[in-house]
Amino acid sequence: MEALLVVDVQKAMFASGAPHDGRAVVARIAGLLEKARGSRAPVFFVQHDGGPGDEFCRDLPGFAICDEVMPRGEPVIVKTRRSAFTGSDLEARLRAAHVDHIVLCGMQTEFCINAALMGAVDRGFRVTAVRDAHTTFDSEIMPAEKIIALHHRVWLGAPAALAPASEVAFTA
Repeated sequence: MEALLVVDVQKAMFASGAPHDGRAVVARIAGLLEKARGSRAPVFFVQHDGGPGDEFCRDLPGFAICDEVMPRGEPVIVKTRRSAFTGSDLEARLRAAHVDHIVLCGMQTEFCINAALMGAVDRGFRVTAVRDAHTTFDSEIMPAEKIIALHHRVWLGAPAALAPASEVAFTA
């Protein structure tokens, strides 16, 4: 069974400047949520808690999931590390829902998305990374577009599949 995994689409991502194509990415994630919910595919959210002093601290406004993609009763897994799997019950929840294929989207490409993808593959899940539904920021050494393209090449060797949001379909 396929499940949509939405990682770290939180208000803090937009607090100090927008990620590359950020609002369009959030809109595509909202579309993926509509597709998944419409087909009754399981949806899981991951939310990062950076702890006291961090803009992602659960006590601060930046911790909140962006309004456009708010959970509607779906599980929210709070993590404190890059990987959504490390120190959380995400794997147990996915297995309990009979999930074997994860459709992955969210933020940030080179950090939590990459860690979630690799963690899922290491645990035997099939993964489709939604090519145009994850993003990041420019770094000091590389623009966001190149970071994203580099990770697409790495993920294909993971192995993972890549698909644009327009081609993602969830089966009932």
